[in-house]
Amino acid sequence: MSPKKSTASKSKPSASSSDEILIPDKLYFRIGEVATLCRLPAYVLRFWETEFTQLKPVKSSTGQRMYRRRDVESVLRIKQLLYEKGFTISGARQQLRAEMKSDKTQPTIPFPTHTPAELQHIRQGLREILNVLNRRTG
Repeated sequence: MSPKKSTASKSKPSASSSDEILIPDKLYFRIGEVATLCRLPAYVLRFWETEFTQLKPVKSSTGQRMYRRRDVESVLRIKQLLYEKGFTISGARQQLRAEMKSDKTQPTIPFPTHTPAELQHIRQGLREILNVLNRRTG
């Protein structure tokens, strides 16, 4: 049990500081930058890529992992679930899936639909406006 206690005491300082992490306004971050920013070793990030489908950094032409802001936010969320909230990897995976599902269930903005007759009427009105404008300039 003592290893768990020492792990918990190690994660508490990072728990309060993870709330204060400001992600720089950049398009891409190298794995070392993400590791430093999130206070995690690079090998943990590489491991999490195999465990969490949300982490998909693109690779540069030289094979360097390039994380986007969304990826860095995912890393911070995974870290929070695992280290601060005590989730297992499997539990964190399920939690992230549930969060993504709830994001997708947000109501969509209704797109106006028109019948073909209404569209024909709108086109005719636009043509009439175009004819009026053409007569003025011509």
